[in-house]
Amino acid sequence: MALHRTTNAHTEPFSVSFSDLSTAPWWRGGIIYQIYPRSFADSNGDGIGDLPGIIERLPYVASLGVDAIWISPFFRSPMKDFGYDIADYRDVDPMFGNLADFDRLVARAHELNLKVMIDQVLSHTSDQHPWFVESRSSRDNPKADWYVWADPKPDGTPPNNWLSVFGGSAWQWDSRRRQFYLHNFLTSQPDLNFHNPEVQQQVLDDIRFWLERGVDGFRFDACIFHFHDRQLRDNPPAANRDTKTVMETNPYGMQRHLYDKTQPENLPYLQRIRALLNEYGAASVGEIGDDDSLKTMAAYTADGDKLHMAYSFNLLTAERSAAYIRQQVEELEAQMKDGWACWSFGNHDVARVMTRWGGPNATPDYIKVAGAMLMSLRGSVCWWQGDELALTEADIPFEKLQDPYGINFWPEFKGRDGCRTPMPWSSTQPHGGFSAGRDVEPWLPVPPEHRARAVDVNEADPGSPLNALRRFIAWRKTQRCLVDGDIRFLDAPEPVLALIRTPANAGHGDTLLALFNLGQDAVSLELPHAPQTIAVDGHGFEGARREAQRFTLPAYGAYFGKMA
Repeated sequence: MALHRTTNAHTEPFSVSFSDLSTAPWWRGGIIYQIYPRSFADSNGDGIGDLPGIIERLPYVASLGVDAIWISPFFRSPMKDFGYDIADYRDVDPMFGNLADFDRLVARAHELNLKVMIDQVLSHTSDQHPWFVESRSSRDNPKADWYVWADPKPDGTPPNNWLSVFGGSAWQWDSRRRQFYLHNFLTSQPDLNFHNPEVQQQVLDDIRFWLERGVDGFRFDACIFHFHDRQLRDNPPAANRDTKTVMETNPYGMQRHLYDKTQPENLPYLQRIRALLNEYGAASVGEIGDDDSLKTMAAYTADGDKLHMAYSFNLLTAERSAAYIRQQVEELEAQMKDGWACWSFGNHDVARVMTRWGGPNATPDYIKVAGAMLMSLRGSVCWWQGDELALTEADIPFEKLQDPYGINFWPEFKGRDGCRTPMPWSSTQPHGGFSAGRDVEPWLPVPPEHRARAVDVNEADPGSPLNALRRFIAWRKTQRCLVDGDIRFLDAPEPVLALIRTPANAGHGDTLLALFNLGQDAVSLELPHAPQTIAVDGHGFEGARREAQRFTLPAYGAYFGKMA
C-alpha cells in the first residue's frame, strides 16, 4: 500500500493504491461528491454557477479523495424547478455552458481519477419540452399518449385523489385536450407515460447519448415514479403518516402511495436500464422516497440486475440519534440480501446537516465525527458540496427565496434554498469567491457565516473539518472492511454509536471496532461485549482511550481498534 499527498491539497488529490480493492467495482463503497451547478462556481460572472466553473474547481474535489462526482441537472430547462424540469435531455442549458464544456469536464475529471455521474430525471419533463407541446396539442397526434392524460369525473373533478409532492392535486386541467394530465411535482412537470413502449425506448436512447459521451454513471431522480396504476385507483389513507420524505404541513404524507408510484412494472424497466449501463460499465444510484423506503431500496437493488445502489430520505430527516441511525441500517440489512445502499445525510433537498443534526450549539468538529460515522456504515456515500466545510443552513428571507416548494409552504417550511447557497471559496473576496462578477448578485446570497468557513479558511487550518475529512477518507481507503465489509452493532448509550466492520472475504484486512461520540460532551462508557482490540491511528481522531471494557471518548470523538 502506498499513500502520499502533495503539500498543495487544493490542487492535487490524495492518492491511495490498495491491491485488494483493485478488483472491486469503484462504486461499491465509493464516495460520491454531489455538485449543484448553479451554486458551485461561476466562471462568467452572471451570478449562476456553470460547467467551466466546475472544471476549474475539480482539483479541489479530487483533493478530498472522493471517487466520483454527481452533477445535478444542467440540461436545457425553463428552470421552474432549477433543472429538474428538462426541456431537452441531450443538450446543456446555455446558462451552464455547452456540450463542448461538458466533454471537457468529463476529460478533466478522468485526468484527476474522478468518475462522473449525472442526474437523469426520467419520470417527468418540463411542460416546455417539445414532446409535451405536441402531446397536449390534440388527442390523436403521434405523441398523444407519451404523457399521462385522463378524463375528468362526471362532476368535472380530477380522475382520482392523487396528490402532488409540492402540494395540491397531482392533476392539472388542460383546456386544449379537455383532459387532466398527471404531475407528481410542479404543474410545469408533466409525467411521462412509461406504459408506452415508445417512451421507454426514447428514454433508453437518451441515456445512451450520455454514455457515449463518457459518463461513468447516473443518479436517477424520483426513480420510483416512472409507472402509475393504469386503472388510476385512489390512494388509501396512510396508516402512519410519512414524516421522512415530506414535512408535517404537507398533506402528501396523509396518503398511502399505493398506486401513484412504485408500481411492479418499474422493476423490469430498471432491468432494461441496467442492461444498457452494463454495456458501458456504468453505475447507477437511485433516489428512493417511498412509504417504506428501506423495503423498496432492497427490492430495487436486488439480484444485481436493477439499480447498482440506492439511497433514501431516512437519514435526511431531523432525527439524528445513534439509536435511530442504527435502526435504519439494521432494518435495511435485514432486507437487503445482495443489494447495496448509498448513505447520505445531506443533499440539495434538505437542510444542512450541521443545523439539522448538529443543532444550534454544534461546533465544526461535529461534521468530522458525523462524516466519519457516515463513511463507516456499510454502503457507498453521497456527500453534499460544502458539508466538508461545516456549513450551516442559510436563513434566506422570503423576498429572496427561489424555491417554489418553499414559497408554497412558507413560513412553516422555507424550502430548499437554505442548503443551496453558493459555495464559499474565499473569506475575503466578494460573494465568497463564488462569482467573478463583483457587481452581480449571485442567484442566492452567500451568508457571512459561510464566508467565515470558506475553503481558504479551512485550507489554512490543519485541524479544520476539510483537512480532517481528507485524512479520514485517505485512511478509510486502506481499511478494506470499511469499504465493503459486513456490519453489526453493539449496544451503547446515547449519543454513542458502536459498530463492528468485518471484511467480506477472509484474509482481506482486519476487523475493526468503531465508536462514535455524536455529542458535544466527553463520554465514558462500559461496553462489556466489546471484543479485544488494539487501537489504530491514521484516521485523525485523537484522545480516545480504552481500559479493559471502559471507553473514554472526547466530545465529537471516535475510537477505532482492530481485533487483537
